[in-house]
Amino acid sequence: MRILALNGGSSSFKCRLDDVDSSSCSTPPKPLWHQNAERGTSLEQILESVPRPVDVVGHRIVHGGGFRNSTFITPEVRDAIAREAEIAPAHNRYELHAIDSVTKILDAPQIAVFDTAFHATLDRAAYVYPGPYEWFEHGIRRYGFHGISHQYASRRAAEILGRTQLRLVTCHLGNGASLAAVRDGKSIDTTMGFTPLEGLMMGTRSGSVDPAILIYLIRHQGYSAEQLDSMLNQKSGLAGISGVSGDMREILAAIESGNDRARLAFEMYGHRLCRGIGEMIGSLGGVDAIVFTGGVGENCAPLRELVAKRFAFLGTMPILVIHAEEEWEIVRECRRIADNK
Repeated sequence: MRILALNGGSSSFKCRLDDVDSSSCSTPPKPLWHQNAERGTSLEQILESVPRPVDVVGHRIVHGGGFRNSTFITPEVRDAIAREAEIAPAHNRYELHAIDSVTKILDAPQIAVFDTAFHATLDRAAYVYPGPYEWFEHGIRRYGFHGISHQYASRRAAEILGRTQLRLVTCHLGNGASLAAVRDGKSIDTTMGFTPLEGLMMGTRSGSVDPAILIYLIRHQGYSAEQLDSMLNQKSGLAGISGVSGDMREILAAIESGNDRARLAFEMYGHRLCRGIGEMIGSLGGVDAIVFTGGVGENCAPLRELVAKRFAFLGTMPILVIHAEEEWEIVRECRRIADNK
């Protein structure tokens, strides 16, 4: 079965084509074809270049709402994805465009692989917010994101360590960033919430801030919802503090040049990361390994060293670096869903 995986992230668009016999292969083989492009590249142009035939197309869908498993995309499923676009606008609208482009150019069955599905195992004490209970009744709850990456990283870590009963903190650190507390392969807690804005400090996103700050800005500086959205999602995080960039590589280069705001941005990022890891360890009641994945997690050695030093009091503990393989995880999910059709 020739499966094309499409992964639209917050700053990139990645795709790979594989010919797979079954979903049993854990680590990714060499793909038949792959391409990495920046967001904004013509999706139609990318899809026209895919070698034919394509039997199934799998999409990373960031916000799955009530979906607890991957599923074939029907008109009803597409409508459900569209309804969640307000909560994850930078992602779901782009993914809807990808679905429509595939329909026009490839005309192949399509499967939605939801980033939120891995976190469907959270207990209600972890996913209900401490506001009025009516919030929960109206669908305001913690969903969690980056589930495809957390799922692959936690499964691969279990294979490396040769154990299935494990307490893992998986750290997906890229332009977006989140942590997951994974017990025996199942997510029990995570840092992102109702939207991908909650939790860690990120490249251009603020992560969690005191909500009263937003009330203050509305009352005293006249901010609109659109201005707050833009500020928190595009003008905060590493970029907002450093004034340099949301790219960790450029932050480190600026630190070497003596830029104090870049140093502050890195120190804040590390501080909030360690605090988040501590929270995940608390949810797990201990930890057997910390796993880093994503562009920053895999490539920023100073950050991993900071974490190792901060948690040295726990004694000898593996710190693993696992290359993110979201596209391969999408391929595996598509094969599993297709086989069970």
